[in-house]
Amino acid sequence: MATSKKKQRDHGGWQDRWADRILRGLIWLALRLPVRTRLTLVGGLVRRVIGPLVGWDKRVRANLNHVWPDTSEAQVNQITAQVLDNVGRAFIENYDVPEMLARGARYEVGGPGLPIVEQAKRDGTPVLFVSGHYGSAECARCAMVARGYQIGGLIRPMSNPFFNAHYVQNMHDICEPVFEQGRRGTMGLIKHIKSGGMAVLLFDIYDSGGVRIDFLGQPAPTVTSIADIALKTGALVVPFFGIRHPDRYGFDAIFEEPIPHGDPVEMMREATRRLEARIKDDPGQWMWIHRRWKPKRQAKLQRKRAAATMDP
Repeated sequence: MATSKKKQRDHGGWQDRWADRILRGLIWLALRLPVRTRLTLVGGLVRRVIGPLVGWDKRVRANLNHVWPDTSEAQVNQITAQVLDNVGRAFIENYDVPEMLARGARYEVGGPGLPIVEQAKRDGTPVLFVSGHYGSAECARCAMVARGYQIGGLIRPMSNPFFNAHYVQNMHDICEPVFEQGRRGTMGLIKHIKSGGMAVLLFDIYDSGGVRIDFLGQPAPTVTSIADIALKTGALVVPFFGIRHPDRYGFDAIFEEPIPHGDPVEMMREATRRLEARIKDDPGQWMWIHRRWKPKRQAKLQRKRAAATMDP
């Protein structure tokens, strides 16, 4: 049997364990600092050191060039700096749940969808809050939890099992229930929604099995599972965004009007349009480090599918 020339590392080995210990130590030290100092420090560390070291700055630039090739160098530099700063802040925020909940209670919650969500809570109508990696979805979730809402979530496990353990625990600490991505987690989420529950789902991650929907002018495979679950359970689909203030500390949780039920692909096209509008308004708040488009892989898959349809 052929083997890869590049040796693959098993997850859960000593490298992952030591990486986790180092990370826990850095988190412990950061949490000893006042919150604003901590956010500024970690944001700056990711922006100036970690991001360039692991190539996130190059990925941001590549994605910007893919969808907005006419962006000036000055704008690219500004967006890249904002994105990496936001990544660092979002990371360390998750490790101080009480502070994030307290902050959520202080800042504004609004938007045309909020009265509909409030009515849904009174009536026991299920709600799927749909968003992308924009600003801080977790801050927006905390704002609602601080106001007495029980909002679950579906999370994607990290490859490092030791990282994953405390990441998942933090999500549980914000609010139950939390489900890990996979068949079992999806079934648990559906059961929660059917019972009148509420949950957050983010859809802006590449999925090779997704439907190609234009995102910022370029096709991006997009899952329709959110729409499928909503149609199956009768849940409202409410786009929401945790939008950071210019000081990078405060934020507003904005809830938009629900997406009408209909064809699942059209529902996700509308969800995509809502996210696009936010990104165009303030591109530095979206997490451009994700491989959202993977144009080379998409082209390869397209060729394979075309070849398969030509076979007798």
